[in-house]
Amino acid sequence: MGQLTASGRDTAYVWVGRDTGGQPDPAAELLCQAGRLLLDRPMAELVLTHDPGGRPVVRASEDPAGSVGLPVSVSRTAGLVVVAARRAGAIGVDVERVRPLPALALARRWFPPAELTWLADRPEAGRAVDFLRLWTAKEAVGKALGRGLRGGGLRREMPPRGLPWRRVPGAQALWVGHPELGGDLVLAVAVHATAQVDVEVVQRPGHGVAAVRSASVERTSLPVVVRGNWSSRRSTRGRL
Repeated sequence: MGQLTASGRDTAYVWVGRDTGGQPDPAAELLCQAGRLLLDRPMAELVLTHDPGGRPVVRASEDPAGSVGLPVSVSRTAGLVVVAARRAGAIGVDVERVRPLPALALARRWFPPAELTWLADRPEAGRAVDFLRLWTAKEAVGKALGRGLRGGGLRREMPPRGLPWRRVPGAQALWVGHPELGGDLVLAVAVHATAQVDVEVVQRPGHGVAAVRSASVERTSLPVVVRGNWSSRRSTRGRL
């Protein structure tokens, strides 16, 4: 299991594990690990709840509505599940595998004109990756806001690729970045912050992850939205 690097700075932590599908949910082990390391509580004492804005939070079971909680976010792509956590405030995460896709056609349907223009000017060979960077940024920002892609989230303009953290246009103190995972993965992390936030990938793809108990988590993906069937987050409380 990955261990945290000692730091007094505001840090967004990311765990990556295998998603075998079915039950128990493989995300539960990663959520337990995040809670154990960042809240310093035994796994058996942790539950998954939601804050007043609907964002998932890991808390101690004896104080499910208390002030001490760990903001978390979950995303899945084929064969992988990713959990992000941050002590200092709201966080959102999204991950996609790179694969051939009609980037311009999808952008023309879903993205604002400025992003379509930017994407059309990008080299064709890397256009699918550029599209997925925009897409994952929108997903991560929507999760950090607590509303996913509802209310025009796909039309919410994202900053182009560049520095590790970029300010989201028109959003005060909201930042998004793409930490490097390697391989064929595109990862986006979004945070509410007014100062520097570090990112630490605690556990990378390929580490063995054994599922423990079931947890209900948010799940959104590119194919679902492209088909036009908007998925809804399962907003339930469950022991991890």
